[in-house]
Amino acid sequence: MFWKKKVNDEQFVQIEILPKRENKVIALAGNPNTGKSTIFNRLTGLKQHTGNWPGKTVTRAEGVFKIQDEEYTLIDLPGTYSLLSTSEDEEIARDFILFGNPDATVIVCDASVLERNLNLAFQIMQITNRCILCVNLIDEAKRKGIEIDKDTLEKELGIPVILTNARSGEGIDELKEKIHLVSNRILKPKPIKIQHKKEIQEKLNQLVPLIEKTFPGLYASEWIALRLLEGDLKIRKAIEQGNLLELINKGLINGNGELR
Repeated sequence: MFWKKKVNDEQFVQIEILPKRENKVIALAGNPNTGKSTIFNRLTGLKQHTGNWPGKTVTRAEGVFKIQDEEYTLIDLPGTYSLLSTSEDEEIARDFILFGNPDATVIVCDASVLERNLNLAFQIMQITNRCILCVNLIDEAKRKGIEIDKDTLEKELGIPVILTNARSGEGIDELKEKIHLVSNRILKPKPIKIQHKKEIQEKLNQLVPLIEKTFPGLYASEWIALRLLEGDLKIRKAIEQGNLLELINKGLINGNGELR
C-alpha cells in the first residue's frame, strides 16, 4: 500500500502511495483496548495479511472485505491515544491519516470510557472529514449502567456514529453501510472543528494561506499550521527540506483520481 524510506539519514520518513489503487482504502484507528482488532476481524473475516510497517517493528495488519460486491482494503493502524507523534505508533497513525489519503477513517472507541477516547477522535476530525465513529463494547457499557445517546452524539460531532458489540457482531452491518456511503462520497460528514483562542486564530489566519500557497491542494493545511505553531520539528523539517510537497503530491490523488 505504501512504504517509507529515510531521507538523507534524517529521522523524518516519507510515504509513497503506490500509483495503482483499485480498492477503496479504509483506515481503522483507535485507542488501545477498544476492541479494534475484533472490529478488524469482523469486517475482514480474518482474511488478513500481517507484517511490519516499513522500517518499523510495529505490526501492521491489512485485510480485504466486500460491500455490495465492491472490495475495500482495511488498514489496521497502531492503537494510539493521540496523533501528536511522540511515539512510533503515533507517528505511523498520523502519517497514514495525513498522507495515506484513506477514503474513510473508522475511529473505534470504548463505550465505557467514551469521553477519554474522544480525544483521538477530535484530532482525526481536524485532519479529515471522512470519519465514522464506531462506539464499541456497548454491551460492557450497558452492564456498567452507561447509556450512549447515539443521535445526540452524532449531531454534536457531525459524523456518523455506530454502536457496536464486535464480539457478537451487533452493529457491524450498519458500520459497513456507513463505510460504503462515506468512502463513496454519498454521505459527506461535517465534523465539528475546534474553535481556537483569538491569538492562535490570528496566527493561523496568517500561516494557513502561506502554506496553501506553497503547497496547493493541501487539505489539512490548518492542522499542519497548528503543528508548526506547537513546534513540531519533524513537520518543520519536512517543509524546510521540501519533503512535505513530495508527500502531498503523492497522497493527493485518491483511487478515483479526484483531489480531496
